[in-house]
Amino acid sequence: MKLVILITSNTENGIEVARRWQAAGAPGVTLIKSIGLYSLQQIINEQNVEVPLHGGRSMNSMMARMLRTMEHTNHVILSVMPKAQVPAMLEEARAVMGDMTQPRHGVAFVLPLDEAIGVRAPEDGG
Repeated sequence: MKLVILITSNTENGIEVARRWQAAGAPGVTLIKSIGLYSLQQIINEQNVEVPLHGGRSMNSMMARMLRTMEHTNHVILSVMPKAQVPAMLEEARAVMGDMTQPRHGVAFVLPLDEAIGVRAPEDGG
């Protein structure tokens, strides 16, 4: 089994990839809203938020407080699937996202899974 992950700031394209993965037979697809650390830092800089001089813990607290009030700007799309399905899913991602070697086109990667519990086989249909 493999874990296929796509991270993108293009919400509409991310949802389209998730729908295509489902249509192509992914056993399940999960979408998680997120924000990248760089984006959070940019927002803090743009808002000219003052950071107390006494250290990193204050910066972390301020970033956590801002994160709770922000709209998330990325989607993380996850799917656990048999190894044989991975090439088709990555092709679907490329078809929607375009040249993923270019900035702001998303990042996709595949991780090996030693074990997965609760993942239905594609032929189960449920």
